[in-house]
Amino acid sequence: MLDSNTTDFSNPSTFILLGIPGLEVAHVWISIPFCTMYIIAILGNFTILFIVKREPSLHGPMFYFLCMLTISDLVLSTATQPKLLSIFWFNSREISFSACLTQMYFVHCFSGMGSGTLMSMAFDRYMAICHPLGYSTTLTNSVVTTIGLAVVLRSGILALPYPFLARRWPYCRTSIIPHFHCRHIAVVKLACTDISISSYYGLFDLFSVIGMGMFFISVSYIQILWAIFRLPTKDAQLKTFGTFISHLCAILAFYIPHLFFSLMFWFGRNVPLHFLVLTASVCDLVPPVLHSIIYEVSTKQTWGRLLQLFTHKET
Repeated sequence: MLDSNTTDFSNPSTFILLGIPGLEVAHVWISIPFCTMYIIAILGNFTILFIVKREPSLHGPMFYFLCMLTISDLVLSTATQPKLLSIFWFNSREISFSACLTQMYFVHCFSGMGSGTLMSMAFDRYMAICHPLGYSTTLTNSVVTTIGLAVVLRSGILALPYPFLARRWPYCRTSIIPHFHCRHIAVVKLACTDISISSYYGLFDLFSVIGMGMFFISVSYIQILWAIFRLPTKDAQLKTFGTFISHLCAILAFYIPHLFFSLMFWFGRNVPLHFLVLTASVCDLVPPVLHSIIYEVSTKQTWGRLLQLFTHKET
């Protein structure tokens, strides 16, 4: 008789998510900071959407891209964190095969959408600082819409192979995923066949999303900094630098955690599994939290409108 953990099944009905393996005893305590950060991310990003919708002066390219980033952050965090908290609080570890594939698609799709949106925001700042006279004529509503659709289509298409590849493999080892959500590589590692195609595509997508994004953003910001340093006075340099510092912080908040996790995952062979999974969970949640804080505090239009709303309510 075959062992239950190695019974042959092409498409399992359910998977079992372990949460953070090795730290099960501390799950309740770990849930406190994660729940707090998730609430901050939800409230902060919805506040940004509300302010941009209510304030006509914010209806411009920069804030349209900001809304796209906010939506991608909301969907990305909501695709993973509720399940993580249900594992921590209620030991609800089961996830159906179709739900697992759906979660996998949303995670990869909106992670790519966030990267593409940051590229668009870098282009917006490049035009505003390096070519201010052509900003309004170049970034028209139709151009912004086209860029937005291109970002959505690119991320959606690049994420499609993940669930299709995961569905085609036969699973005969175990249905236990040592993770808190259905990350593609964590799922396909359970397959009892050669998964080289999945591994190669994962690397291709990593370089397409993270690598290409970092390259184009770096080129844009090098030119922006070069334009700032050529300004005649220090006051003009500081004022111009202040107009894109929030974007720089948002980019660092997104790419540094993802790059750190990717490098650690591919090259950190001796890294403990619980540390790897814990780092992945932080990488998924920290950018949405930091983005909401960065843009609410450092962008004077949103900060001013937020203060105005609270002041108006008090009076």
